[in-house]
Amino acid sequence: MFSDNAMFALGLTLFAGLSTGIGSALAFFAKKTNTRFLSLSLGFSAGVMIYVSFMEIMVKAKTALQADLGSVAGTWTAVIAFFGGIAVIAVIDKLVPSYENPHEMHRVEEMTEKGIQEENKLESEAGKKKLFRMGTMAALAIGIHNFPEGLATFTAAISDPHLGVAIAVAIAIHNIPEGIAVSVPIYYATGDKKKAFIYSFLSGLAEPVGALVGYVLLMPFMSPTVFGVIFAGVAGIMVFISLDELLPAAEEYGEHHLSIYGLVAGMGVMAVSLLLFL
Repeated sequence: MFSDNAMFALGLTLFAGLSTGIGSALAFFAKKTNTRFLSLSLGFSAGVMIYVSFMEIMVKAKTALQADLGSVAGTWTAVIAFFGGIAVIAVIDKLVPSYENPHEMHRVEEMTEKGIQEENKLESEAGKKKLFRMGTMAALAIGIHNFPEGLATFTAAISDPHLGVAIAVAIAIHNIPEGIAVSVPIYYATGDKKKAFIYSFLSGLAEPVGALVGYVLLMPFMSPTVFGVIFAGVAGIMVFISLDELLPAAEEYGEHHLSIYGLVAGMGVMAVSLLLFL
């Protein structure tokens, strides 16, 4: 049913998605957030995704579309698909209320303190339900965001396994803080670390689900044009995620220059890794 390449691609999306569980574990066991490391890591992730989107994914998309549609039509289609990808993820982001949006970043200690205050203030059953709802809605929001990210990772890995690994690692890094956003409110609503961890862990399953849906729906119709449109759309999705989520989060966690150093380092590492596979 699945080729070895498809199984590898699905495995990468599973790894990227379930890294929300790492964030959940950090929320419970880390006493203090290493903000400098998170800032560098998120900047690095953004650098990888931006570089690979423009230098590799868009190039492949444009080449495939030009070969199938001609130079002018192929180029126009690639550009439209790129901005179409941005529009899709922007609409998804807009539909998620800001107070439930998992990309509103927090430090472990801040969220823990907030949770303790909420627990003391909201002793009633209604208060605990409110906290639980906040956590479950964050899990749902992450699932919605992770669905197109899973398709992005899967599509890249099908085309180029080496490229897929780089994107999976970048997305995994950016999924770690999201695990904190899910697990902490659920823990303070239920007092159950296991339940909070499971909710956080499962929220990342939308990533492989997105990959699986993409495989089932798109593979039977795959052609150079379909491939080019998907790839260009994926580039748009990843650029938007980097500029709208990763870089602002990196700056929020640390100093401005740290996030930029991480960004440049991510671009440099991605550039060298691609050059080694020429």
